[in-house]
Amino acid sequence: MQYDVIVIGSGPGGYVAAIRCAQLGLKTAIVEKYKTLGGTCLNVGCIPSKALLDSSEHFYNAAHTFAEHGIKLADLQVDLPQMIKRKAGVVDANVTGIAFLMKKNKITVYQGFGSFVDANTLNVKKDDGSDEKITTKNFIIATGSKPSSFPSMPIDKKRVITSTEALTLQEVPKHLIVIGAGVIGAELGSVYARIGSKVSFVEFADSMIPTMDKTMGKELQKAVKKLGADFYFSHKVTSVENTGEGVVVKADAPNGQQITLEGDYCLVSVGRRPYTDGLNLEAAGLAADSRGRIEVNDHLQTKVPNIYAIGDVIRGAMLAHKAEEEGVFVAETLVGQKPHINYRLIPGVVYTWPEVASVGFTEEELKAENRAYKVGSFPYKALGRARASMDVDGLVKVLADKHTDEILGMHIIGARAADMIAECVVAMEYRASAEDIARISHAHPTYTEAIKEACLAATENRAIHM
Repeated sequence: MQYDVIVIGSGPGGYVAAIRCAQLGLKTAIVEKYKTLGGTCLNVGCIPSKALLDSSEHFYNAAHTFAEHGIKLADLQVDLPQMIKRKAGVVDANVTGIAFLMKKNKITVYQGFGSFVDANTLNVKKDDGSDEKITTKNFIIATGSKPSSFPSMPIDKKRVITSTEALTLQEVPKHLIVIGAGVIGAELGSVYARIGSKVSFVEFADSMIPTMDKTMGKELQKAVKKLGADFYFSHKVTSVENTGEGVVVKADAPNGQQITLEGDYCLVSVGRRPYTDGLNLEAAGLAADSRGRIEVNDHLQTKVPNIYAIGDVIRGAMLAHKAEEEGVFVAETLVGQKPHINYRLIPGVVYTWPEVASVGFTEEELKAENRAYKVGSFPYKALGRARASMDVDGLVKVLADKHTDEILGMHIIGARAADMIAECVVAMEYRASAEDIARISHAHPTYTEAIKEACLAATENRAIHM
């Protein structure tokens, strides 16, 4: 079968790329090695983790804030198997939806493991062992990523687990040791902390979510600490051992001494690596770099002109929405359009509670560039809407050019930050100044008033409610 485009991988980047290709009139196929579409994000990543995050937040509020709201409960318990069952239902609904979209857009789906035969041919090995070869004018590689690990922390998927296994536990850990306090570690660690686990974070860097603005990491640590979590920053893990009944984690502290932590599960969340295993890139004239990534130019084109790559297998942040934008970008490039992506304005989000969301430059980046800037911030505790909902942890931080007032970065920790960041992205796409946002009417009472107030604070310290 001859196609215009074959997409390898059906995660957010792959399936969005396939849909946009089909919309533009290209004969399109998509190849997925698993039985369900949607990739890591829909099956064992973004969607199921958010389902558990919401469930755990409901339980935490029932246990800690409902009485203040005048809601009395008795005999409150965690039913973790039911939480996992509900999560599975959410996943099923989403992957079924993707399958429907493939049919609607007349995209041919091949279930099997794809590997290159040459630059125009893919071999699809199916579950029954049979092979089928399909050819195309263009390829889009969208095979995503897998959890990383190190030799000192061998993953056995029983006691030493990744995010995938953490989404299917059938018991609440008494003590969960989380190696890595980045996005994944913070999210899943907070899930189990909310439903009763003692959680200990062991992080090589000196803060939570170390790639984001330092203020966000400090504020998130304060919030997660209220859940009873412990933190071991600037610690290097030297060994992780499954003892049969639990785990023992040893790490070197900054002072050179070694610490030993004992728990019943250890979640290894030290990042993700590009996944091209078995793709047989060499047959197509390609090779991965030293970090496992596929090199692409500004058009997301590999050194083989008819093969493109997007998402986690190429440079840049490993974000579902980044992959989606790249999928659309390649589809439109293939038909001669001139799409554009501003990578600096792709937001990052951490779905803890409070949520963390960020776009643009961090303060640390501006300092490193020796750029003149000013800061405006506004705390949630001064926000009427936040007081009404009892979500007073957090703040909005705005970074603006000292001379032009153009917004350079916006960072939010607080309730609904994941949704609020979109206003910041729109503002920065149109190169708004802090005063532009400060002069726009924001409905009262809302969380987004904090964005306006932070921009007022950045504009000659004019915040009204602080």
